[in-house]
Amino acid sequence: MTDLIIRKKFPAPVDQAAVAASWRDRGYSCHLFSDPPGQEWNGFVHATNELLSVLDGELELTIGNDRYTAGPGDEVFIPRDAVHSVKNISTGQTRWLFGYD
Repeated sequence: MTDLIIRKKFPAPVDQAAVAASWRDRGYSCHLFSDPPGQEWNGFVHATNELLSVLDGELELTIGNDRYTAGPGDEVFIPRDAVHSVKNISTGQTRWLFGYD
């Protein structure tokens, strides 16, 4: 799979409204998650493309057979029908945005 992450697409501190506006302009929704340390979301598959961006903290993402680490301002593209998982690898709460086209 090609590289699916754009590092520091959104400058720190990440403005949730700016991310939502950017995604809306590209036809994506925008929703907030806040996960405690160690929280995992495993084995998801969606019929739509997904975007993900970290507001604060750090996530480990597995998309297909590829593994990525995403921090504040990074944007991750998850293609439709790709098996993917997300894990909070921070020592504290991680807030992150996700949206579907």
